[in-house]
Amino acid sequence: MSQVSEKRHFSHRLRDTNSAFLPARAAGNAPVRVGFVLLPHFSMMAFTAAVDALVTANLVQSTPLFTITSYGLHSTTVRSDLAIDISANHTLEALPLEGDDALDVVVVCGGFRCELSEHAALSRKLRLAHRKEKVLAGLWNGAVALAYAGTLDGLCCAIHPDNHSFARERFSQVEVSNQAMVVDARTLTCAGPSSALEMMLMMIERLHGPDTVRAIREILSSDRLADDSETRLTLAENDPTLPGALRDLLRLMNSNIEEPLGIEELAGYVNLSRRRVERLFQTHLQTTPSRYYLELRITQARRLLLQSDDSIANIAVACGFASSTHFSHCFKDFFGVSPSLARQLRRSA
Repeated sequence: MSQVSEKRHFSHRLRDTNSAFLPARAAGNAPVRVGFVLLPHFSMMAFTAAVDALVTANLVQSTPLFTITSYGLHSTTVRSDLAIDISANHTLEALPLEGDDALDVVVVCGGFRCELSEHAALSRKLRLAHRKEKVLAGLWNGAVALAYAGTLDGLCCAIHPDNHSFARERFSQVEVSNQAMVVDARTLTCAGPSSALEMMLMMIERLHGPDTVRAIREILSSDRLADDSETRLTLAENDPTLPGALRDLLRLMNSNIEEPLGIEELAGYVNLSRRRVERLFQTHLQTTPSRYYLELRITQARRLLLQSDDSIANIAVACGFASSTHFSHCFKDFFGVSPSLARQLRRSA
């Protein structure tokens, strides 16, 4: 395409425009209203990381700072990337942008298997939100929806690396950053779960100051070993320095948590021998495929354990464990405490 060679200028730095960034509601005592639009096959990890920051912000203050509402495109039941159905509060049609119940922040939550085609009704909602000067955000490839609506024209955005080529080809007026997170005056975008947490913490800091964020970090770091493990897993999947075949394997694992694939199956999907797959993991990640897969599943189970009231037995099944007893043994071996005690400690914190 000829226009690709043309020099384009974009506003893509992290602008220090806190006053412009603040939703009008934040000027008073009312909580900031945040709405999450969950696209089919959205990233559960990115969604829960973002929500975790907001929920914890409410815990560290005497009065709630945020209200959180979720929306499905056509239904209040939305399937996540873990093949777990999540009950949203409303459908997109009911997403309020005017009146007393209007949202202040609209977050589009994408995921690895989300469709990249335009959803017309969502684009209309996002354009209206933009005209109403709402804060708009995209998780994983949620920025694609913002770009279709034209709300990213002339701006820089973060998006999952797998979607960089598509976004650069499709949206000529948007600069796609190689950074994991980009925050502008009224637009926030990020490429994955870890950056989703950091993106929301930056928003919270702009709204309520560094002391609130410091308190949130203290709570979320109470089990730092597990958090560091989760960050490492996420960074590995998105690390452009790793061989493409290895990143494909990591994504296959992440997309098949509930029904784990065998090593031979994984090798077949990327047209490699089992031995070659084992060498890739040992050379670049210093672990075996089986150990990495277990770590991925047990880390996801921990997030579900701490973010939901679902039974330990159901969480075990959702993360590919044959029984709750096997799951409990693996969890204790990895984190040093039983699943029930981990849940109890987090609630106490």
